[in-house]
Amino acid sequence: MVMDRIEKARRIIEKAKAENRPLVEPEAKEILRLYGIPVPDFRVATTEEEAVKFAREIGYPVVMKIVSPQIIHKSDAGGVKINIKNDEEARKAFREIMENARKYKPDADLWGVIIYKMLPLGKEVIVGMIRDPQFGPAIMFGLGGIFVEILKDVSFRVAPITKEEALEMIKEIKAYPILAGARGEKPVDIDALADIIVKVGELSLELPEIRELDINPIFAYEKGAVAVDARMLL
Repeated sequence: MVMDRIEKARRIIEKAKAENRPLVEPEAKEILRLYGIPVPDFRVATTEEEAVKFAREIGYPVVMKIVSPQIIHKSDAGGVKINIKNDEEARKAFREIMENARKYKPDADLWGVIIYKMLPLGKEVIVGMIRDPQFGPAIMFGLGGIFVEILKDVSFRVAPITKEEALEMIKEIKAYPILAGARGEKPVDIDALADIIVKVGELSLELPEIRELDINPIFAYEKGAVAVDARMLL
């Protein structure tokens, strides 16, 4: 089983390396999925018709985002549309995303749009990895979304990481009371977050080609957690 996931992930990585480009979001999410990290069900549409078909299959409301190896910051490119509620909105969103991306980077390869379910908001956290030349993969945990830039409230461990170490990492950040259910709010599933941290540690050791990884945001719920967006650099 372990060899199986390594081989499948390597195939995705080798393809990107052969084409001399970064991994795109659907590829990064596929790798996470191979490692048992929950991601929303997704499809990649290359035409308006496909966008409608896939949005229906997934079930409205959906999110749509540009897929292009040359466009990393999708929202800067006008390449993100959220809360798309029907076929008409899906067509319009597909058209606008493709037009915006073309204007933003005329020479970019546009592969279409990734479509996935608009998830209920959870507490946003980040799990990341950076490969240190001396210590190997260092795994990071913190509050996600915009908070990671502003607060820089994060904890680190070097992989491999045990479940106990993952739980310590979560409890170390100053914002832990927010996750634990401060002021009468319901606590999030700390166990599910610890599992993701452990799995990112495994992934980073088994796939040395990945130099950097950001799963941001992860929506943490009362039960479970889902990786909403992911970026991997080779």
